Amino acid sequence: MTDNYSQTTRGIRVTVRSYYLEDQSKPAEGKYVWAYRVRIENQGGETVQLLRRTWRITDGRGRTQSVNGEGVVGQQPTLDPGESFEYTSGTPLDTPSGFMLGAYHMVATASGEAFDVAIPAFSLDSPHQNTRLH
Repeated sequence: MTDNYSQTTRGIRVTVRSYYLEDQSKPAEGKYVWAYRVRIENQGGETVQLLRRTWRITDGRGRTQSVNGEGVVGQQPTLDPGESFEYTSGTPLDTPSGFMLGAYHMVATASGEAFDVAIPAFSLDSPHQNTRLH
């Protein structure tokens, strides 16, 4: 089961879907792996470029790690109005659930103005987590 998580900032819509990777996970060893598919759509009126990314990854115990880097999957895509860019990446955790959120650090190519686009929080769920009904 996967859900889509979307958020729009300054005309840039970010949609994320996560997938638990059973074949790469080893629950008996405390290793759980997810892939996530991201679609970045320029619904605004200006050409923009994605320069950097910042992720905050929180595991099921509340431990958080930050990941910063240039571009995404080795690219710094430029998006004209109406264009989109998609990529797939992944993350491991040592707990059977967690969540991620972050930001893309963009620049408007005409003005040179830098701005951040929110990456919506999305859950990392596996069939191995303890489900409690309240």
